[in-house]
Amino acid sequence: MACWIWDPPPTSFFVPMMLEQNCLIVQAGDRLVLFDSGMGTKKLFGDDSGQLMANIRAAGFDPAAITDIVLTHAHCDHCWGIMADDGTPNFPNADIHISQADFDFWTDEGKLAAGGFVATFVEGARKNLLPRRDRVFFFADGKEVLPGIQAVSTPGHTIGHTSFVITSGDRSFLNVGDVVHHYALLFKNPQWEFAFDSDPAQAAKTRVKLYEMAVSEKLPMIGYHFPFPGIGNIRRDGGAFRYVPAHYHHG
Repeated sequence: MACWIWDPPPTSFFVPMMLEQNCLIVQAGDRLVLFDSGMGTKKLFGDDSGQLMANIRAAGFDPAAITDIVLTHAHCDHCWGIMADDGTPNFPNADIHISQADFDFWTDEGKLAAGGFVATFVEGARKNLLPRRDRVFFFADGKEVLPGIQAVSTPGHTIGHTSFVITSGDRSFLNVGDVVHHYALLFKNPQWEFAFDSDPAQAAKTRVKLYEMAVSEKLPMIGYHFPFPGIGNIRRDGGAFRYVPAHYHHG
């Protein structure tokens, strides 16, 4: 997937990069929670999409055992994996949790006339969210979505984008969603603006605020689009920040 990264005027540049999709599964009490659902089988962002269901099973989980899907936002690579191509739910027993602002924006039929990527994203969100409308629940900023999972409003990438603090015992963990897409650019330069943000200026302010929170509270984090497994820590680096990936041990 290639993404535009914008520097403040008058300079801008295009950087091709690989953005992965790290869909987190958490056992929260008696709930088995999936954060974001990928983009299904659609190849809008490249031919490597469509592997989530197989990877969930390879990790030892039955998609039917997922009780909840918690969405950071309703972009294609986060909510298009809710429904299968044949119109049946990939996660038949799951409730869906999303901010009402994002749900309302990305399922708005009136936006289908907008054209471009907005119309495409709205069409896909409607196909994945509206058939499950009776299982959709909205959460409020600062409140628990599910036991041990707290919503943190982080608007800018989308109007209702939300990050989550996940707590077990005395340990907490931050799921940043799409507040930051790639570690190589937006920690050193958090004020840079990203073209896929709905409100790039607000997104930059949100990014700095979330970094400050992660540093002050010493929260490890997972980045949705970071190199697998996307887990690490945010550290101060002079007047900016840096990402320190955690060592990954398989087995």
